[in-house]
Amino acid sequence: MNKTIISLDQFNQTIREKDAVIMYFSNNVCGACDVLEDKLNELLAKDYPKMEMYTVSTVNNAEIAGQNRIFAAPTIVIYFTGREQARFTRSVGMSQIIAVIDRPYQMIFDDSETEDLIEYDK
Repeated sequence: MNKTIISLDQFNQTIREKDAVIMYFSNNVCGACDVLEDKLNELLAKDYPKMEMYTVSTVNNAEIAGQNRIFAAPTIVIYFTGREQARFTRSVGMSQIIAVIDRPYQMIFDDSETEDLIEYDK
């Protein structure tokens, strides 16, 4: 389940402190927003459980939307280690989102030992 961002300070703090974040900008009159939000929640729960998603209302938090140049809903902004990796506005396919998330997510959260390391003689 995603959380709601209600202030610019909270928005900035979340991006700084979390390794992997999706900021989901939506509004209350966008039918596509609800459908896409459900799909994203399902994707994260299934394949990327350590990534967190936060919802930002463009109606209630116009300052956050304006500071981040968000002018349409839905808009998805993906951050890894405090840096924006990608942004998608309006229609987007899950395969596009997976293509952006998969590699950095694996690099940050993969706890398994790498089996293909080459050992060099010293």
